[in-house]
Amino acid sequence: MGKAKEPQKAKLFLAITWSKSADRDRLWKQLGKKWGTPDFSHGPVPFDFTDYYRREMGAGLEKQYVTFPGTVDRGLLPGIKCYTNTVESRFLRSLKRTVNLDPGLLTKDKLVLASTKDFFHRIYLAKSIYAEVTLHFRKGKYRYFSWTYPDYREPPFQAFLCKSRARLIQELKQTEREK
Repeated sequence: MGKAKEPQKAKLFLAITWSKSADRDRLWKQLGKKWGTPDFSHGPVPFDFTDYYRREMGAGLEKQYVTFPGTVDRGLLPGIKCYTNTVESRFLRSLKRTVNLDPGLLTKDKLVLASTKDFFHRIYLAKSIYAEVTLHFRKGKYRYFSWTYPDYREPPFQAFLCKSRARLIQELKQTEREK
């Protein structure tokens, strides 16, 4: 019989998609109050991989990916997603989003994203939130699945994740030394 134990903590990841009308300074202040200044960032880059958000958010979207210093308990992911949904609602214009926030957890072996939408590859967590393993790390690089979003497959994004993963490993080692 396997023995249950607490998993290692994870690094908080956030993908931010915003329209031209989004108040980015206000958004960064809001996120900074909650999690501090990002330790790594990729972007902003043009978000032209899909038209999924165009109807609601308009054309010319940009996306930025960040990780935050330190580690978080993996069990906090549903609450984090609920918080980012609240933040999105604070940036509505004419009842439409100007910001889309996709939080996740980076572990040594995967990137997990939170979602409010169920699908065959997502597992229910709590608070109406599901989790999706979006990428997995194997043999020195990130590998994707058929459902992995196209922007997460791009080499510059993967390089950003590798740097963030290296920092996570340092942070986990530091935490172990402090015990």
